[in-house]
Amino acid sequence: MPDSNQDPQRPGDQDNITGTGTGTGPGTRRGFEGLKVYALEHKIDIALWATRALTLLFCFSYILPIFGSASSSYQKALMSNAASSALRLHQRIPSIQFTRESFVTLIMEDSAHYLFYSIIFMYSAPITMVLVPIFLFALLHFASFTLRLLDILGRNNALLSRFLISLVEFQQRNMLRGAAFVEIFLMPLAVVSVFMGRVSLLTPVLYYRFLSMRYSSRRNAYTRTMFYELRMSATYAVDRPGVPQFIRSFVHKIITFTSSLAPPIVPSQNQ
Repeated sequence: MPDSNQDPQRPGDQDNITGTGTGTGPGTRRGFEGLKVYALEHKIDIALWATRALTLLFCFSYILPIFGSASSSYQKALMSNAASSALRLHQRIPSIQFTRESFVTLIMEDSAHYLFYSIIFMYSAPITMVLVPIFLFALLHFASFTLRLLDILGRNNALLSRFLISLVEFQQRNMLRGAAFVEIFLMPLAVVSVFMGRVSLLTPVLYYRFLSMRYSSRRNAYTRTMFYELRMSATYAVDRPGVPQFIRSFVHKIITFTSSLAPPIVPSQNQ
C-alpha cells in the first residue's frame, strides 16, 4: 500500500515508547520508599509495565513451552498485549463518548490498532510471526519503564542491567522498523493462511483494515516509511538492465495495485 506520490514522513515516536511523560525530577524520593510512592501515584503505568512483562514471558513460553502448551502461551501473549493496549488507550482517551467524532479519534490511536490486532489473531491457529511486533513493542516499553524504576531505586551501580536496557533503547529505531516490516509481510501471509486452513476468511479482511490504520498513523510513520522503502527497492531491482520485461511489468503492476489500496493520510498533528 505504498503511496507512489508521497515521500516518507520522518518516523514519529511509537505510542508510549518512553512512557507517559511522568518522569523523575530532582525532588523525587529514592529507594524502595520512593518506589512505593511512585507506584501508588502511577498505578496504570505500573499495570502497563506488568502486562508488558507478561507479554514477554508468554512470547518466550510460546517458543519454549514451560508454562503450558505453545498454543495457550500464544493466546495469553495476545491477551496480555490487548490488556496493555486497553490500558494505554485509557490513558490517551480517559473518557469515551458514543459519538462518531469520539469513535474516529479512538481508532486513530496506535493503542487501538494493536488492541484490534490482538483480537484478530487471538482465536486463530498460532502464527509465530504474529508475536514479533507485540514482542518488540513490549520489550521497548518494558525496558524504558524499567530504566525509570531503576532511577527511582537509585540503583546506579546496577551497570549490567542498565547497559542491557540502554542497548535495547539504542536499537529502538531498528526494532520499530522490524515491527513495521512484519506488519506488512503478515498481509500476504494471512491470505496464504486462509488456504492452509489456519485462519478464517474474515482474517485477511480485518487485517487489511488494521494495516490501513497503521499506514495512516499520525504518531508512528514507520509502517508508511517501510512501504515506501519496499516500493523503491522493488522498483530499483526490476528496472535494472537484464531483467526480463515480463517480470518488470508484473512487479510494476503489483506496485500500482498496492498503491491504489493506500488509504488517505491524515495530516500530522502535534499531540
